[in-house]
Amino acid sequence: MEKQPTRTFTIREGNDSIVAQKANKGKSIIVDVDARGLKSKYAPFMDIDGELLFSVVPALIMVRVLRRFLDLPTRLPRVSQALGWIWVPMAVLFVADQIFRFHTKLLDDGYRLFAYTVGVLVLAALRHYRPARTVLLAALPYVLYLAIELMLTAGGIKLGKKYDDIVNNSEGFALLWLFTFFLIARSQKKTLEKERLEREAEEQERQRIAAQNVELERLVAERTSALTRQAEELRETLTELKTTQAQLVQSEKMASLGELTAGIAHEIQNPLNFVNNFSEVSVELLHELQEGPLQQLPDAEKTYANELLTDLVQNLQKITTHGKRADSIVKGMLEHSRASSGERRPTDLNALADEYLRLSYHGLRAKDKSFNATLTTDFDPGLSPVSVVSQEVGRVLLNMFTNAFYAVQQRQKLGQPGYAPEVRVSTHQRAEEVEIRVRDNGTGMPDSVKAKVFQPFFTTKPTGEGTGLGLSLSHDIIVKGHGGTLQVDSCLGQYTEFIITLPI
Repeated sequence: MEKQPTRTFTIREGNDSIVAQKANKGKSIIVDVDARGLKSKYAPFMDIDGELLFSVVPALIMVRVLRRFLDLPTRLPRVSQALGWIWVPMAVLFVADQIFRFHTKLLDDGYRLFAYTVGVLVLAALRHYRPARTVLLAALPYVLYLAIELMLTAGGIKLGKKYDDIVNNSEGFALLWLFTFFLIARSQKKTLEKERLEREAEEQERQRIAAQNVELERLVAERTSALTRQAEELRETLTELKTTQAQLVQSEKMASLGELTAGIAHEIQNPLNFVNNFSEVSVELLHELQEGPLQQLPDAEKTYANELLTDLVQNLQKITTHGKRADSIVKGMLEHSRASSGERRPTDLNALADEYLRLSYHGLRAKDKSFNATLTTDFDPGLSPVSVVSQEVGRVLLNMFTNAFYAVQQRQKLGQPGYAPEVRVSTHQRAEEVEIRVRDNGTGMPDSVKAKVFQPFFTTKPTGEGTGLGLSLSHDIIVKGHGGTLQVDSCLGQYTEFIITLPI
């Protein structure tokens, strides 16, 4: 048998056919055989399907571009995380292809269509974002091309050469369209980013201006507060100057009044001494008369004479008592008329309070004979002498009593049924201080008056009846002069109570 010559062919795969080319002559023979059928026939001897394996690369690139371009981790964080698993469907298809030996281009085209459809859905979810709308418009033609190609391949539809060229060219057009509109979207994003940066800059500028306004307002408030404090200090200084001036005027008036009082007291003291002395002498003479010549009278006349002598003795004793009281008053006037040296002496505050309570009451009674009030005293019998300037403390007590009698007199004028004016004075010794309370059941005072009661020139009395300096001077004497306290407690329409404390 004659040996046949050996022919060598090179086989390569085309789109839909197998091309066999002779090695030595260069002639090609086109065999119209389904390439996938040939692969299926020789599957055990061929490599892994690389197109399906590497089709995930464009999908991963798309995911990376979408994440960065659309800022998905911020805008759609869950979708961004889900896109990280877009390779899973490809892995499932690849494993199925290796097991069941599908070896069909439908798997590759289907996965690509799936990946790009997911991208389109993400873009549609962000359609309110202008660059996303532009990229969506750019991707739709290419996704449409992939869908048409998949349908043609799946249906085994063969188009004529004319339509086949149109379909093949449409891929390039779709890619060009995608690239062009992506550049437009990129430009839009830059514009939006620029606008965002400008807005942020404007917002920062507004915040800076707002912070500066706040700082300026704070500085203005501090300056205003400082000016207000300075103005308040100036007002307080002016008030103190006016108070000092009024005190000086009052001191001059009191000095002149003291001199006048001293002269009057001296003039009264001499005849008052004669009254006291002769009343005592007259009592002694009456006793001698009663024990001597009167015993020689008849019994009928003797009884009548004894009665007359008894009445005369009682009258003279009353003259002596009131004369001594007048003498103490004159001595007090002389004491007050002397200029105070500021020297502190141990003083019986019980006696001082009682003396000035009587003086104040009788002084008001001299002006208004119809006025009557109950004077209640509760003096601590164990009260120790306190080292004070008696003239100054006496002035404070006199002022307290005068105000108390004025308050009960005003309430009495209201004609309230069952009202009985009362002024109560009490003293108590504490551990290291002495307390004096002056309480009346007069008109009381509201909180607005209590807040100003110790201010200079503040008075609730009608014009001409008060200077507004009494309580202010009293406060200075007790607090500044003696290191004590002066407080007020009052209830409108019920009572007022001044509480003086002096250190022992």
